[in-house]
Amino acid sequence: MSDSDGWRRSTKLVRTGLARSPNNETAEALYLNSGFVFNSAAEAEAAFKGENDVYMYSRYGNPTVTTFEDRLAALEGAEMCRATATGMAAIFSALACQLKAGDRVVAARELFGACHHIVSKILPKWGIETQFVKGTDLEAWKAALSKPTNAVLLESPSNPMLDLVDIAAVSEMAHAVGAKVIVDNVFATPLFQSPLELGADVVVYSATKHIDGHGRCLGGAVLGSAAWMNEHFIPFYRNTGPSMSPFNAWVMAKSLETLELRVERMSATAAKVADWLAAQEKIVRVRYPGRADHPQHDLAKRQMRGFGSLVAFEVAGGKQAAFTVLDSLKVIDLSNNLGDAKSLACHPFTTTHAKVPLEEKLDCGITEGAIRLSVGLEHPDDLTEDLAQALAAAS
Repeated sequence: MSDSDGWRRSTKLVRTGLARSPNNETAEALYLNSGFVFNSAAEAEAAFKGENDVYMYSRYGNPTVTTFEDRLAALEGAEMCRATATGMAAIFSALACQLKAGDRVVAARELFGACHHIVSKILPKWGIETQFVKGTDLEAWKAALSKPTNAVLLESPSNPMLDLVDIAAVSEMAHAVGAKVIVDNVFATPLFQSPLELGADVVVYSATKHIDGHGRCLGGAVLGSAAWMNEHFIPFYRNTGPSMSPFNAWVMAKSLETLELRVERMSATAAKVADWLAAQEKIVRVRYPGRADHPQHDLAKRQMRGFGSLVAFEVAGGKQAAFTVLDSLKVIDLSNNLGDAKSLACHPFTTTHAKVPLEEKLDCGITEGAIRLSVGLEHPDDLTEDLAQALAAAS
């Protein structure tokens, strides 16, 4: 048992994975190199046979990247983590590493646009059967998982309308037919939801979002059991090259130190902003898992420890009104990113989910008046005042 096993979350975020060089630096060292040297040809041979645990090439592993991976794994409660170049690299790799022609994938319909594209366009070209279900409908899951399935993919809360999937219930059904469950946990963050504890097999992140949290670096992560990672993910990872750069890993490792402080503050502000929006006449509806009027609020209370920094809302007047609101914002930036220290808003219908078929967008509640708001670290009163003047402009 390592010391970190008994540490509390705040300590893990600062101390886990710290491997000082002989120089005993205070902060994590940055190993900005591509390769490593061996003391002998025999040592190199043993390394490539897997007989000794040394760094060989930064595509396989790097000390700085390991620091980030170990720290995130400790926070998630996972046996193993591998960092990837982007969040989409994490999603795609987690699927591709375990699938072959003739396999079957069931996914929640409520997915980020690029994830939807992988399931609907890329996997079928490889002879993989795919099926979408409404993520909130357990009967739909039951029907879809009534026959052998290899992988299940879901987001909870979903992007952008914050629908929730009952992870424990879906995992139980999936395991009964032999499927591995992959959960995109970006909106909840590892602070507010632990999919592995709920029965999921694999957790993926876009570390670009809350983990970096400052709009600087791209990155992703895949976490799961050592057995699954070693059998499926590591061989794919080493031979296809979706690895994270050491510099980005260094930034991410440092960002994890403040993740709890940032996300808890952002989420507290998001709750206030959601309540304020719900009281405005121009707003048709507000979606925030922490509000009692969220259709799955009870589920959110059961499987989440907090409700996150994302708020979705719909403006009366459709696309024109939504565009006017977005164009009138002065504090909040217009951006398709999220999880940043700065508040960001976007129009999912025409950006992040532009290529999702119209019928599916509407079925997921993504209307032309819908706006996704990622709440940052600004004062809540400045955010509501900014939204107030933008809504007035749309009137």
